[in-house]
Amino acid sequence: MDKKSAILDVIPQQGMLPLFFHEDAEVSANVLRALYAAGIRAVEYTNRGSAALKNFSVLRNLCDSELKDMYLGIGTIKNEHAAVSFINAGADFIISPGIIDEVAEAAKSLRMLWVPGCMTPTEIIRAENMGATFIKLFPGNLLGPQFVQSIKELFPTLFFMPTGGVELDKENLEAWFKSGVCAVGMGSKLITKNLLQQKDYSSITTLTKEALEIINAIKK
Repeated sequence: MDKKSAILDVIPQQGMLPLFFHEDAEVSANVLRALYAAGIRAVEYTNRGSAALKNFSVLRNLCDSELKDMYLGIGTIKNEHAAVSFINAGADFIISPGIIDEVAEAAKSLRMLWVPGCMTPTEIIRAENMGATFIKLFPGNLLGPQFVQSIKELFPTLFFMPTGGVELDKENLEAWFKSGVCAVGMGSKLITKNLLQQKDYSSITTLTKEALEIINAIKK
């Protein structure tokens, strides 16, 4: 199985994709360790600060040395320059907030998984025609589970993952999975600003385990 296929197995199996950024490399590394300890094997680090590329290189080295079965993706990629920079730094997959042709081409040339952000059927059709198989529904809080229910039958071969506003409670998660998503993107609701400030990595592990347990129960 190639890396792209493996990631397309791991994320739906997890049922969630944690995503985060922190300007401090050591904090970022400890968050990654905390997620790994909870059972996470695919993570999105977001390109949202000047230290993102430098920190990503630290996380790549951590995965290669300690967390060897962790897939490390990069999110918030909006142009070819950023895509190439993070690909060269060892990104396993690329996530964008929208459809960017040059990013899609950069990923396609290397047979990498590219996940575009979409908000309308037109955007989803365009992404599908460009070869995308995994769609980030963004912002999820504006679209809602009913949107997925309405369009899912039009795209039977695509994976959908809402990001933005997904809540860490059974009712919200159940609504999303019943609508037909394969996973949910979990950012600040899981890796909260407060936990980061307190460097409370054990609570990040605990919350992540709880989220995985809820998702597993829903999927069964």
